[in-house]
Amino acid sequence: MNNLIIFFTFSLLVSFSHAIEFDFCVGDLSLPRGPQGYACKDPANITTDDFVYTGFRGERTTSNIFRNNVTLAFADAFPALNGLGISMARLDFGVGGVIPIHSHRTSEVIIIATGSIIAGFIDTTNTAYYRRLEVGDVMIFPQSMLHFQVNVGTTPATAFVSLNGANPAIQLTTTALFASNLPGDIVEQITLLSNEEVMRLKRIFGTA
Repeated sequence: MNNLIIFFTFSLLVSFSHAIEFDFCVGDLSLPRGPQGYACKDPANITTDDFVYTGFRGERTTSNIFRNNVTLAFADAFPALNGLGISMARLDFGVGGVIPIHSHRTSEVIIIATGSIIAGFIDTTNTAYYRRLEVGDVMIFPQSMLHFQVNVGTTPATAFVSLNGANPAIQLTTTALFASNLPGDIVEQITLLSNEEVMRLKRIFGTA
């Protein structure tokens, strides 16, 4: 038993020493991504530019069905995030634009850069926490909670979010129901919507 404890202690120390062997691990996108992210880029080839992301610059079009545009800054777009357990995104809303109700595997913090939006989340007791946010306001969406954002101003709005996971994923409730291959009769049963309404929504998403 003592030998087993010594072995596991040694293994733990080795794993810790490996974890702190490098100051950072800029992802090498030329290699396949593994479960823990990308392999580290050769430090000899790393420059300041690797730690700067310019993908949030410029204007965005918001012409999709939800009148939004989402620009992701995950490790595959910003390799310096590799191994840090964080990711970012820019959210652009046209007038009346929305980020429909959705969830992530992670928590999320949002800060409003321009415009005015209503943002909120719904917890597992079906209590909704929401309010109007103005420029400079920050709000937290706890891990896995259903949440949303709606532009309620008279001008376009922009916000930035950060998530505490390298691959937070996103599941939009609306598209999960109406843009998937789930049969319409099942959607009717689990949403209490009529067949006509279900088929109308599935036609919008091209799955009818």
